[in-house]
Amino acid sequence: MPEFHRTGGGSRRGGGRPGGNRRGRRGGHGARTVTVKRAAPVEREPVGLPAVLSVAELADKLEVSGIEVIRELMKLGIMANLNQQVDYNTAAKVATELGWETFEQGSELASMVADFESRRQEGEQDPDSVARPPVITIMGHVDHGKTKLLDAIRSTHVAEGEAGGITQHIGAYQVETQGRKLTFLDTPGHEAFTAMRARGAQVTDVAVLVVAADDGVMPTTREAVAHIKSANVPMVVAVNKIDLPTANPDRVKQQLSEIGVMPEEWGGDIPFVEVSAREKLGIDDLLEVLLLVADLHELKANPDKPATGVVIEARVDSSRGPVATLLVQSGTLNLRDVAVAGATWGRVKAMFDDHRKRVRKASPSAPVEIMGLVDVPEAGDTFMVFEDERAARTLAEQRQAEHRMEALSTDRPVKLTDLYDQVQEGKTAELRLILKADVMGSLGAISAALLKLNEETDQHVQLAIQYSGTGAITESDINLAVTTQSIVIGFNVRPDAAGRRAADAAGIDVRYYSVIYQLIDEVKQAMTGLLAPVFEDVTDGYAEVRDTFKLPSNDVVAGCYVLDGKVVRNSRARVLRSGTVVFEGGIKSLKRFKDDVREVAAGYECGLGLEGFNDIQVGDQIESYHRQEVARS
Repeated sequence: MPEFHRTGGGSRRGGGRPGGNRRGRRGGHGARTVTVKRAAPVEREPVGLPAVLSVAELADKLEVSGIEVIRELMKLGIMANLNQQVDYNTAAKVATELGWETFEQGSELASMVADFESRRQEGEQDPDSVARPPVITIMGHVDHGKTKLLDAIRSTHVAEGEAGGITQHIGAYQVETQGRKLTFLDTPGHEAFTAMRARGAQVTDVAVLVVAADDGVMPTTREAVAHIKSANVPMVVAVNKIDLPTANPDRVKQQLSEIGVMPEEWGGDIPFVEVSAREKLGIDDLLEVLLLVADLHELKANPDKPATGVVIEARVDSSRGPVATLLVQSGTLNLRDVAVAGATWGRVKAMFDDHRKRVRKASPSAPVEIMGLVDVPEAGDTFMVFEDERAARTLAEQRQAEHRMEALSTDRPVKLTDLYDQVQEGKTAELRLILKADVMGSLGAISAALLKLNEETDQHVQLAIQYSGTGAITESDINLAVTTQSIVIGFNVRPDAAGRRAADAAGIDVRYYSVIYQLIDEVKQAMTGLLAPVFEDVTDGYAEVRDTFKLPSNDVVAGCYVLDGKVVRNSRARVLRSGTVVFEGGIKSLKRFKDDVREVAAGYECGLGLEGFNDIQVGDQIESYHRQEVARS
């Protein structure tokens, strides 16, 4: 057993107590002997930080307290708490101040993702690419036969071995003609088409515009044309219902040529095909034209690489869990593949085609429904296959963190007053407008006057009308504004309830005018960088007139049902009839049963009287609103 000797008050490692005495001890002459042993500098391995992490997570990785991290963030001018998210660049600055070197985790993943994206976009440049089926979306007015045309195509051209009645289970399906396949997206129309593009998903190769030969071009047809043009995809026009005695295909061609859709036989570049979905006439001709357009654009993909594509739709099934419909754009998706779809991931446990048959693989342009994802992705999300399950999980977690950061970011849609800052900085700005008016006469006059401003104002700002039409401002208009970063202008029209909710959710700048020169002057001021808003109208709610009652005083009271928000007494109101403003004034009285009330919320009925207006009709919508002052920019 080793012996320990205490000599003259000595100590182990120079101290009088176990663990050392850094102050030493006084010698015989009262002198203080100081023994200091400096620790060698700590050699730290660089710490890996993700793209986004919380302050608490950063403190844990840097092995310091959360207070120290918060103190360093305050030096950078950032006030944060332990749960607040910071990005990698901010975290790296804090780490450097605390003596750490850093590197961004997932850089290998980022290069892998970039490689996937570049391969997905290479298309026909890939030497191993082969021809793939075109992906087609059918769009048009609600009553012009889109669904009947889809049914006619589906019932007359089914893939080999799939004869008989077909039940559509997912939002896409394939048909076969001339030994070749075509993929059709069964979407609700241009709203879904544009919502996907707003998420960065360019899914459609060819768009089919359906126009009824007896009805001609309708406002929804004009909207569909605007959406197709903004997507920059080739268009084929199907003139439907040619079997009707009132059909007039030439009138359809004339109307479409007036909005920039010029038929091939008139010197344009848009193929027109006359069809009858009810009688199944011209279906073969339409499919042949679609194949020709596909050949012209040389649609190709490499089937011998990991799959990439787009989520068409997704939902939670009560018995199967998260279920997603995928459209493979490149590569081949196999059973048991590990895939990342947006901010979720999973292993493909089961795959079904558009006829509910189990399949083991899906080639380019094939739609399939899959099971196995951890969570539900969003429509328009891209998906890609990974060989490494850990890498897939890490990427999905990073994307979730990035989505949280995006929710906290200051990015917002363009506003009319933003042009001031751009002009002051000397930048060339483009003012994109979506214009809606009550009648075609006003629409034409306003469009001409606005476009003339390009010649009159400073060339730093150019004006472009993305779409113009008549009628109420709809959710479709708002979706187009989101995609094209446009401002919506309404002349004597207002948004419907769905349009208002969409505009509020997306933060789209919607402006309303009733005098043309005020509209022109305000846009001109914006283009010259002089616009400063003073007031804006804030909508409180919408009510629908269900009945009317005449009082002994000859005043008319409307029996209303509040659809959205609330109706407030003594506020202002607009009466909307088919989206057009027919009255604007004050709310005179508001009752629930026999009692006067201050406000009535959505889901309740009320009696409402307006100041100086008795021409209320059943079906009118009443918009309750107030005006608030806006700070000048």
